[in-house]
Amino acid sequence: MEAGSSRHGSPDAAESQQLRGTNQSGMRDHNERLVLSLVRQSGALAKSDIARMTGLSAQTVSVIMRELENEGLLLRQAPVRGKIGQPSIPMALNPDGAFFIGLKVGRRSAELVLIDFLGKTRAMLQNSYRYPTPRDTIAFVNSGIAQMRASLTREQDKRIAGLGIAMPFELWNWVDTAGAPREVMEEWRNHDIRTDLQALFAFPVYLQNDATSACGAELVFGDIGGLRDFVYFYIGAFAGGGVVLNGRLYSGPTGNAGALGSMPVPGPGGRPTQLIDVASIAVLEKSLNSRGVDASHLWSSPEEWGDLGPDLGIWIATASDALAYAIVASASVIDFECAVIDGWMPPAIRARIVATVQASIGMIDIEGLRAPAVREGTVGIHARALGGASLPLSERFLIGSTAPSRGV
Repeated sequence: MEAGSSRHGSPDAAESQQLRGTNQSGMRDHNERLVLSLVRQSGALAKSDIARMTGLSAQTVSVIMRELENEGLLLRQAPVRGKIGQPSIPMALNPDGAFFIGLKVGRRSAELVLIDFLGKTRAMLQNSYRYPTPRDTIAFVNSGIAQMRASLTREQDKRIAGLGIAMPFELWNWVDTAGAPREVMEEWRNHDIRTDLQALFAFPVYLQNDATSACGAELVFGDIGGLRDFVYFYIGAFAGGGVVLNGRLYSGPTGNAGALGSMPVPGPGGRPTQLIDVASIAVLEKSLNSRGVDASHLWSSPEEWGDLGPDLGIWIATASDALAYAIVASASVIDFECAVIDGWMPPAIRARIVATVQASIGMIDIEGLRAPAVREGTVGIHARALGGASLPLSERFLIGSTAPSRGV
């Protein structure tokens, strides 16, 4: 599904509490977010639809939608005429109502994306490197955003609502896996990238773990089909994930909830290891390099990996076994409806992993548990960058924040 696609359908009983408005005068911001969230989920809606779905009075809804239209966030659509009474006028999101920038800082590349209010990508830039450094990252963002802003009109530029950074937390601890000099990675310990970038821009800057951000992209832009509670895995250079509860991204008090890469799983010889040490693409790269196979295209060509020989099958099998245990362990804590798996890989490889995970779960003793369904993610390779862009979108315009980290 394209990033700008909407999820259709009306709220069910499980959503009723979250999607209820209030007619009290002090809750204008909540009600406006509620209306924008419903229009994003369901497509164009008339005032009568909003009133029915939220429990707000017709007068309150009328005031809210008029204000959102005046602010340029909603657009009138063609009137819909019924058999009796006045025609209803659906209201839809204005693509130019707001713009958001997302930054993904990865092991081998950084991505910068500009999206509009519908989530449609307006521009995307990529910077490849052997390993990330704070100085080069800041320079890439500064020049890249200047290039993106030059493509916008003056009015559009005023509507940039924020920059969201999606990157691994404690990047300096990944010296060996990143293949970078220790002194270079130590620079990340002494840099607050959010603060450094905030000093360059007037709009707010947010920070979130990269895999959790990818989970946020699936929640906001993906075709989740009404899922309310799911555990999410993103398989990139390093495996990680996120948690969605009651339709909201749950990051916990420190932003570390859903740190699935650290989950213990069975390793070689049955000894426990972490999911990140088994299911990461870096493990596949290491296996290929040990045979003298150049694996650089794993990072430069995520849409097509070509023939990788037996290493791919071995990696899929071991990674899927570990993911199966991680999913079952997660389900023993929270009764997830589903486990979603996405990653920096060709869709055909992702489909193989999901099928193998499903088979592996069938081999695990899950007595007393209900195994969640396992499905593919729908956002794809750019989920982390789009997840970064979803941080200011969710924080400023939707019900339920996905951006736990922002400076004062």
